[in-house]
Amino acid sequence: LLEIYVIRPRHIEVQVFGDSHGNVVHLYERDCSLQRRHQKVIEEAPAPGMSAAARASVTEAAVKAAKAVGYVGAGTVEFIADASDGLKPDRIWFMEMNTRLQVEHPVTEAVTGVDLVEWQIRIASGEALPLAQHQIELTGHAIEARLYAENPAGGFLPSIGTLEHFQLPEDLIRVDTGVQEGGEVSPFYDPMIAKLIAHAATREGASDLLAEACSQVEVWPVKTNAGFLTRCLDHPDFIAGDVDTSFIEARLDVLAPRPAPSQAALSAAAMALTLDDESERGATPWRDLTGFRLNAPRAATMRLYLGDEGFDAPLSSDEVPGDALLTEDGEVVVFDAGETLVFTPRPPIKDAAHASGGDGAIRAPMPGKVVAVAVSVGDKVSRGQALLTLEAMKMEHALTAPFDGEVESISVSVGDQVSEGVSLARLVVG
Repeated sequence: LLEIYVIRPRHIEVQVFGDSHGNVVHLYERDCSLQRRHQKVIEEAPAPGMSAAARASVTEAAVKAAKAVGYVGAGTVEFIADASDGLKPDRIWFMEMNTRLQVEHPVTEAVTGVDLVEWQIRIASGEALPLAQHQIELTGHAIEARLYAENPAGGFLPSIGTLEHFQLPEDLIRVDTGVQEGGEVSPFYDPMIAKLIAHAATREGASDLLAEACSQVEVWPVKTNAGFLTRCLDHPDFIAGDVDTSFIEARLDVLAPRPAPSQAALSAAAMALTLDDESERGATPWRDLTGFRLNAPRAATMRLYLGDEGFDAPLSSDEVPGDALLTEDGEVVVFDAGETLVFTPRPPIKDAAHASGGDGAIRAPMPGKVVAVAVSVGDKVSRGQALLTLEAMKMEHALTAPFDGEVESISVSVGDQVSEGVSLARLVVG
């Protein structure tokens, strides 16, 4: 079996609708190229760089495919395009058809003004399609970002727990979500907790609007990819429309790591801690010793810690912290460009047992199901070698050896459901 190898693939799909009266129409194309582990992250309509000729070719092919099988209802015909030399009609190939609405259908609704769910209901009731092909117009540009409960800086591991704080920018954009503040994010379902959709007259306008919206996401203590989405949308290559399915993987070193906190975030954290301290103790010259110096003016900064890293945060009475949250543990949570930053006034206390290299225990980083055990007791393993695989939120996560050694024990079997922090296996230096 020989197949074409596409060096720079783009994922292009066409929304189609058919009714029981023999009518089939398309509602233009979407580009779903920004993916990670073959899971869509950002989708848009129309596809950037799509010429009129290429659009006519791919939409006609999608309609022909639907008509050939007498399709009724909503469907998505998916294609792989070779983007190495722009989108050309003869460089786009059929991949598959999904016989349902896709997660990204809101971008099609935005650029066509059509309620696709209403169409589904009408067609299922035996009605004819509400519009003919020439009546379906393409207006502006729409982009959707999938808000996932995951930690990009921690290898995109799923994040679960109670949504103690959950605020999305519904005043800026369309937000589709099935969770709310106080709800629980469990390990048993897909990690997507919301869809953020921006629509504007131009692609640049939609991208700017969505980036701003993602930067305003506030979720705690569940971790999300909001900051990661902001960086994707702000990346020069995305802005230029230079996208393909390897876009994220090729730029993970700049997209995944959490950037240093802004001065505004540091100041907000410092002011929140200072104001809270003053409100509890009462502000007096004798009790308020923050930055105290003999025969010297009061210090203008406060030392704060974000994990193991320390920062000098500016103190300014002119700056009022925004939505900084104070926790029962004396921490302060600040939302900064989509990131959730948890500051403490003291450095973290390190676990002496793990400071010297750990106890060899391989622990579950999140609740999940053991789907593979790749080693046996007594096996010699190398650092980075896969030992076990956990499945959570419809994704698999390999747990690897932290050092060269020997498998001393394995405490789980395939099929076991485990909790976060549980020891799954143990290595010894060997």
